[in-house]
Amino acid sequence: MNSSQPVRFAAVGLDHAHIFGQVAGLLKAGATFVGMATDDPAAAVAVSMRERYPDVPFAEHPDELIARDDIELIVTAGVPDRRGPIAVAALRAGKDVVADKPGCVSLEQLEEIKKAVDETGRFWSVTFSERFEVGCVMKAGELVRAGRIGQVVQTMGVGPHRIGDRGHLAGGGGRPDWFYDKARYGGILTDIASHQIDQFLWFTGSRTGEVVASTVGNFANPDEPGLQDFGEILLRSENAQGYIRVDWYTPKGLPTWGDGRLTVLGTEGYLEMRKYVDLEGRPGGNHLFVVDSEGTHYIDCSDVELSYYPDLLRDVRERTSTAAPQEHTFETMRLALTAQQNATIRGAAQ
Repeated sequence: MNSSQPVRFAAVGLDHAHIFGQVAGLLKAGATFVGMATDDPAAAVAVSMRERYPDVPFAEHPDELIARDDIELIVTAGVPDRRGPIAVAALRAGKDVVADKPGCVSLEQLEEIKKAVDETGRFWSVTFSERFEVGCVMKAGELVRAGRIGQVVQTMGVGPHRIGDRGHLAGGGGRPDWFYDKARYGGILTDIASHQIDQFLWFTGSRTGEVVASTVGNFANPDEPGLQDFGEILLRSENAQGYIRVDWYTPKGLPTWGDGRLTVLGTEGYLEMRKYVDLEGRPGGNHLFVVDSEGTHYIDCSDVELSYYPDLLRDVRERTSTAAPQEHTFETMRLALTAQQNATIRGAAQ
């Protein structure tokens, strides 16, 4: 493609509200939105997308957009079990792919994606929005690479969510049926904990990792055994350790959908990110706290420039891997899927 021309992209799969951020990020970075399609046009997210972008053509079937020669990039936030097949079809049609997390729901799907990437030379990126779209995490990464806290030896990440959150529902009346079907959403570790695994690898500089132990449970929703409402993982790499906890227990009293936190422990200090809320403290999100030999520090990261979407478009044009190395994305999903597959099951969970 001509590097002076905007990247043309289509949204294929409109089932999760993360598509709003993906499309907005690509548009802000300078891409051109030329079409959208989905398996369920009546889904709340799909309806909202058509309202937000009334001038963007809506195709009758996803395959129409995947096959078009004038589209360079496919972005998807379909039902999780559909993201893998959509990605493989798009890759084999000569498109680069940006998928909402989880990028796939089984190790078999991951192998199919790897094979398609290898054979086509296209890339598959998974939007780990809790890093790519959160300024305090990006700023913390800068501090780590500058040596602010010494050698990183551990990360502790928590990803609590709220089942009834309106933002994730796109104004819909309730969670769709697939949300309670493990085969479709992939399980809580595949789905949510892939965020924290991505951050573990990135902050510790680990190319590979090992799942030491993992657990899933259902302790608050016994009438929906397909929903796993709790999960945890213990990770290890050659140079670092990691602990992850994810859940669906955010109480109604919290003013946002989840108190996402990440602590990065170094040999000379530590960082804590309060991504979405500072309890009884400063308004808004993107709070970064630093403890080092000089004392304690607070950094407001609400204006930190985010680079993921501009980097993606550069990667499409220049065939580079700046937004996220391909092997990193593969390893993140491998660890998430392995943790899910091998997890001890507790409570009412299936």
